[in-house]
Amino acid sequence: MKEQHLKLARVLISKEELRAIVERLATEIRRDYQGRTPLLVGVLKGSFIFLADLVRCLNMPLEIEFVRLASYGAGTTSSGRVRVIQGISGDIRHRDILLVEDIVDTGLTISHLMQTLHRKGAASIRLCALLDKPSQRKVDIKVDYLGSLIPDEFVVGYGLDYAEQYRYLPAIYALGKED
Repeated sequence: MKEQHLKLARVLISKEELRAIVERLATEIRRDYQGRTPLLVGVLKGSFIFLADLVRCLNMPLEIEFVRLASYGAGTTSSGRVRVIQGISGDIRHRDILLVEDIVDTGLTISHLMQTLHRKGAASIRLCALLDKPSQRKVDIKVDYLGSLIPDEFVVGYGLDYAEQYRYLPAIYALGKED
């Protein structure tokens, strides 16, 4: 089988639009968590830039944890199988959890994580996702704080990757096949 070569096709969300999205989400989260100290759980690796920008905009008491899950490998479609590479190390019983995800597409990965956190006794679990691709959904997932809906295209940049490439890009780009 011939190796598929991909290129950046076009900008879907600019650097300036990303900044406005993060500021809007931070305003909504601050309002809803007023007087509380949520535990933000960043889903690695894709959410790290989004989470860092969001935390700076939140400017409120909070704690941060990370989990690392995998369902893609080096491809552009989910394998459908979620692997936990790094889980939460501390006790989350009675904590208000805000999951921070780069993109929700099939919903399998985030659904798996939410079920795990419920079993561990979290007081509440909400989801903040930079991007949502509902056309790929396989399980019903409620995104409480949504940055932007996107079309059914593979995207990179602002922490999102293709085979560990393109995370450094300052905007969200659609990938296309080389001619």
